[in-house]
Amino acid sequence: MAAPVAPVKKVPIHLQSAQNRLYIKRGHVVNHDGMQQADIYIEDGTIRYVGSGADFVVPGGCRTIDATGKMIIPGGIDPHTHFQLEFGGTVAVDDFYQGTKAAVAGGTTTVIDFVIPKKGESLLEAYDTWRARADSKVVCDYGLHVAITWWSKSVRDEMKILCQERGVNSFKCFMAYKGLFQVTDSELYEIFETCKELGAVAQVHAENGDVIAKNVQKLLAAGVTGPEGHELSRTEEVEAEAVNRACVIAHQTNCPLYVVHVMSKSAGIELARARRRYNGVGIYGETLAAALGTDGTHYTDQCWHHAAAHVLSPPLRPDSTTPEFLMKLLAQDDLQTTGSDNCTFNKNQKELGRDDFTKIPNGVNGVEDRMSVVWEKGVQTGLIDPQRFVAITSTNAAKIFNVYPKKGRIAPGSDADVLIWDPKAVRTISAATHHQACDFNIFEGMKCHGVPEYVIVHGRVCVENGLLRVAEGQGSFLETPVNPPFVYDALNGIKNRNGDDKEARNGLQSLDLNQKHEVDVPDTYALPEKYVPGPALSIVSGDSAVSTPHSARGHRPDGTKDMQQSTFSISEEMDTSGNRACIRVKNPPGGKSSGFW
Repeated sequence: MAAPVAPVKKVPIHLQSAQNRLYIKRGHVVNHDGMQQADIYIEDGTIRYVGSGADFVVPGGCRTIDATGKMIIPGGIDPHTHFQLEFGGTVAVDDFYQGTKAAVAGGTTTVIDFVIPKKGESLLEAYDTWRARADSKVVCDYGLHVAITWWSKSVRDEMKILCQERGVNSFKCFMAYKGLFQVTDSELYEIFETCKELGAVAQVHAENGDVIAKNVQKLLAAGVTGPEGHELSRTEEVEAEAVNRACVIAHQTNCPLYVVHVMSKSAGIELARARRRYNGVGIYGETLAAALGTDGTHYTDQCWHHAAAHVLSPPLRPDSTTPEFLMKLLAQDDLQTTGSDNCTFNKNQKELGRDDFTKIPNGVNGVEDRMSVVWEKGVQTGLIDPQRFVAITSTNAAKIFNVYPKKGRIAPGSDADVLIWDPKAVRTISAATHHQACDFNIFEGMKCHGVPEYVIVHGRVCVENGLLRVAEGQGSFLETPVNPPFVYDALNGIKNRNGDDKEARNGLQSLDLNQKHEVDVPDTYALPEKYVPGPALSIVSGDSAVSTPHSARGHRPDGTKDMQQSTFSISEEMDTSGNRACIRVKNPPGGKSSGFW
């Protein structure tokens, strides 16, 4: 009697390409800690070989791609998206299909979205809602952070279940949105304690919600209703204060903290100060493509719709030197990741705040353009090298949220989420050609060097020479395990396991953070030598005219383009008692230093 025949595994037609073999030859493989000329072999969605083509026999039935003159880099990881989010009485237009489709088009192959429960709602029920929205739609892998919008014993218990059974290792707290999502400092302390007990990573949206609420009252009473009121109500120091407060509370609880969307110089400086204060342990920071690629001068545009399209929180800053400043913080590892905070609303949705800036739905695009914007503003300008680009767009997020080296690396055994990146190609960003559902693009007209010629998701070629081929549901939920070694080893006093300084510095091993680097980076508020904090907001008339301090601007000499000899530094100084007194941004030789006291 013949042996029974095993049933043939039926593979959906849109997934069959995952079974194909793919060979990429003659490319330059770029990881966060090194570059090499190598060939890559991919099979069944996994990288099987990285090395010399002379040492590998290409199997039959294998597609070959010639990557001569191109870079082979890990697919991008966007750690901050909001697809299909209900906010301000409407719903973001990019759902999990449209959003992940746009992500893949731009070279991002993994996203981490946010579950945001309503106040009083079960975290588990909200999590199930997000999974139901996403699982059948995503075209690439996705993970989930969970927001803590209220606090009780039941919330604590559900955090444990999410960590142990649902593949979640990070929880976000809001220090803003008073009356909606904001938690108190006492609650923040307890949430951080719980995160530490669970081996999770705490996150904060850092703005002082109480101050913002008071500023909003003043502005509306003075007749300021337009989009400019958004930034005026939540100025830089309102963000910076909350960053400092969050870092202090996290340090008190010995909990790792990830500060999302750092949007201003002042907030970036406070994060840098905390990292130095705590020897680089336990504090991590993210900025956005929006903060690197545009600025807050758009809030005063004569077109209301143009101005409203740029509204997000924390807001873009009117100081046009902010994008370069934040990129330099990324270059020297004071910030570690770049997200998009993609949360898109169309013209008619933004119109909900036509007569009241507080009702403008907060959010901008960025998931599709993040990779190219970071390359243009970082690598193309000479501020970072390709290794650092890989770190801040992919590897660091993979490490912090514990999916490395499955994600964020080109190596045998890693997922075949791979980009063949053409550093010489140029594209112009436009709402007319992007793949997102929104009708506006905040990077409109920007020419970007650096384009993904091929985007490979789990071994499937999804983008080829500008042509996008994806199918709903081809992605999967990505569990993020607790106790990420990159975060918790250092926090628990365990030295780098490989003893490799390159690994610890993420490709910037020769950059001395204590070295004196000098460049003309104007102080955000052009403060006097002895700064005494004053009112953050000053109403000068009953109409929409308001006053706000602006940066000193002058001729900026050309700086060096060698990342390893950066002309930029943030340094702390001690007072006569040996206490940290201030942090200074250094000006050119002969110039004065500006201090934040």
